[in-house]
Amino acid sequence: MEQLLKISNLETGFSNDGNIQKVLHGMNLEVNKGEIVGLVGESGSGKSVTSLSIMQLLHDTPGKVLAGEVNYKGVDLLSLKEAEMRKYRGKELSMIFQEPMTSLNPVVKIGKQMMEIIMLHLKYSKKKAKAHAISILESVGIPRAEDIMRGYPHELSGGMLQRVMIAMQISCHPSLLIADEPTTALDVTIQAQILNLLKEIQEQSNMGVLFITHDLGVVSEICDRVIVMYAGRVMEELSVDKLFEEASHPYTKGLIKSIPKIGENKKKLFSIPGTVPSPRNMPKGCKFAPRCDFAMDICIQEEPELFESNYGKSRCWLEAKEKEVGYEPG
Repeated sequence: MEQLLKISNLETGFSNDGNIQKVLHGMNLEVNKGEIVGLVGESGSGKSVTSLSIMQLLHDTPGKVLAGEVNYKGVDLLSLKEAEMRKYRGKELSMIFQEPMTSLNPVVKIGKQMMEIIMLHLKYSKKKAKAHAISILESVGIPRAEDIMRGYPHELSGGMLQRVMIAMQISCHPSLLIADEPTTALDVTIQAQILNLLKEIQEQSNMGVLFITHDLGVVSEICDRVIVMYAGRVMEELSVDKLFEEASHPYTKGLIKSIPKIGENKKKLFSIPGTVPSPRNMPKGCKFAPRCDFAMDICIQEEPELFESNYGKSRCWLEAKEKEVGYEPG
């Protein structure tokens, strides 16, 4: 498969009282053409920071990329100046944010916002850009597209706004789409529609998608491969068809166990004890060890590397122990 994106040893930190608090630690990730990669983990795991680092959208925050490479089609995006990066955003790489209402300008008509992107990147005339925008809106299932173009964001529902955002981000035919929890604020029915729409668009255009979510159920629906993040690190990576049966990391297993199951509504829903540690107060060894039922002495003392597992990669000392002595956790 053709590789679109390769992140190597990415480190990102945020300035706090003059000190840099690192929140991404040696992040490695790949997305290929025609592939949907799920990036999952609890809030605070570093998923959104990863996407903002890729798109270089940290300049209005205390955040800063400290090290590493973000290689897109052979170009290190981190080496580009802002003017050069703007040529990539929207055209080569696009991003759908969590909250469409805050992503669109509330005082500018939807049509104008869409046409600006199209005219900038595709160099279309105003008339041609308008026709293209209407066509794209119709392709994502928006009725009365021409009327919608004349309206303002506050006049649309959350589901319709997210469709507008999707239309806007695919209007210049990007090779890579980053979707940062695009269905979080939507009800279940609309969520399913948006997921089906994204999958359909991806299959038609053969673009690569980095789909960020905290919901493994959503991952199982549309993704090909899943990367599990915790405390700014990749904890496990494997194909989605092996996720629920062959996941080896205790954190991934805990996330799977937390999913509500049909017929078990009378049982107390499982939750992983504790919370994701603060960047200011990271444990010494494995960052998940304080919450892990299988933690050993070495887990407390030394952080594991990302070991090769039977079906992917896992950052867990149990993986190394299993290979050495045939140990298998219960």
